[in-house]
Amino acid sequence: MGAFGLAAAWFGVVVFRTSSMVRSALALLFSMAAIGGMFLAMEAEFLGVLQLMMMATEMAIMAIFMVMYMMDPGGLSGMDMTHQKRASLAAGALGALGALAVAVLADWGPIEARVPAATAQVRELGIEIMERSMLIFETAGVTILTAMIAATAIAIQSRRR
Repeated sequence: MGAFGLAAAWFGVVVFRTSSMVRSALALLFSMAAIGGMFLAMEAEFLGVLQLMMMATEMAIMAIFMVMYMMDPGGLSGMDMTHQKRASLAAGALGALGALAVAVLADWGPIEARVPAATAQVRELGIEIMERSMLIFETAGVTILTAMIAATAIAIQSRRR
């Protein structure tokens, strides 16, 4: 599991270190796939497969938008994808310190001595998703679909002018 964690962190760094949108997208895919691998290693098969399926779908959507809106999605010419470097470094460092403070200082409660079986965990997760959180997921899906249709319509309309 440590190897998956290191791979996720390394590819996360590569996302911001490359000057190519395609390479950044691939590094993001590998980083998220490593997180899916971590879920699988922790015997959370449902979450691991869900993570991998979501990333595959997200990458397909992102590829469409990269080709549609970027002048050079392959990054073959020299591109600098960083803007406001000092402010972004400060915001990133502040965010990392905040996340670290929450991780270390938060009261996470007692550690469970007995963990339910994997099938019971999947069942409980399914009940949670399908009951209380279903409206949230459906609303998010419709909102994302609406945004994709609107972005495509705007792109088509601007090309016709």
